[in-house]
Amino acid sequence: MADFPKAQNPLILRLHRIMDAFAKSSEERDFFLDRIEGFLLFADLEKEEEDLKKLKEELTLHQERYALIPKMTFYEAKKIMEGFVNEKVYDIDTKEKLLDIIQSKDAREQFLEFIYDHEMELEKWQQFYQERFRIRIIEWLRNAKFQFVFEEDLDLPRQITEQLKEHLFDVKVSKELQQARIALQTKAKTYYSNEALNPRPKRGRPPKQVAKIEVETQITRDIYTQVPVSARRFLYIPEVTATSITFSEKYDSEEDFLAHLRGGERSSESQLEALSEKFASLRQLSSRLGLSSDISFATLDDDEEEEEERLEAPSEPKAKKAPKIKKK
Repeated sequence: MADFPKAQNPLILRLHRIMDAFAKSSEERDFFLDRIEGFLLFADLEKEEEDLKKLKEELTLHQERYALIPKMTFYEAKKIMEGFVNEKVYDIDTKEKLLDIIQSKDAREQFLEFIYDHEMELEKWQQFYQERFRIRIIEWLRNAKFQFVFEEDLDLPRQITEQLKEHLFDVKVSKELQQARIALQTKAKTYYSNEALNPRPKRGRPPKQVAKIEVETQITRDIYTQVPVSARRFLYIPEVTATSITFSEKYDSEEDFLAHLRGGERSSESQLEALSEKFASLRQLSSRLGLSSDISFATLDDDEEEEEERLEAPSEPKAKKAPKIKKK
């Protein structure tokens, strides 16, 4: 790739954005990671045919520049789900239910629906999923010979990180940026260590239980200067966080998946509304036939009780009629 400029420090990649691309990649969805600057491309088939043709020409002409994101196979997805059940689920009934779901059709969707319906398992699943995919992505980047760091792992000021992106190909930079580049080089080596693929649990006494403080990761602006004109419309730059990534095949984000779950609840409510409408129509029909339009289940029950009391009450003897006096 002699025709392209050379990065002067490891590429700063978004872990959660790549993780999202890994989850969505399928036979109908192709994602590519650029080796020069680290941007993502999504070959969206819904774009104009002319734009897709130009993108294909760019990908064909510079094949060595773009790395195709792997597609998750059925067996890989199944292995992830089985790993979670065997390692993190302790309730026997829950474990058996999940193992049955994994063997069924649409296993990923049914698995998620069950997990999201059990809050005790949901937090464990999200942590497990993040850890497994992080290892999977690091392994792929290593095999593809990328020099990289994850922006979510950096502890640099926002301004410095953005300057590193802006001056990625500049040989001469300020002393401050030169020191930041050395820090990136040191960080990049950790992803090629054995511990990156086999993280060890920390030894020693467990820390005291302290209230967990959620700290939102500070993400900087996307700064790309080497995106070909033919690929600009296919840049994949969504604002993805750890909580918005989903394991689902059908739904692009957790919001879409939750909307699907809420849709199931609304369907049951709509059935109740339909029944209410039927009862209302019956009341209108009875009023047209000359009956009271205020008939309700309560009044019908009262009428039945009165009828039962009337039948059970002893009948009073009839008074004898006075004899008629015949006139002579």
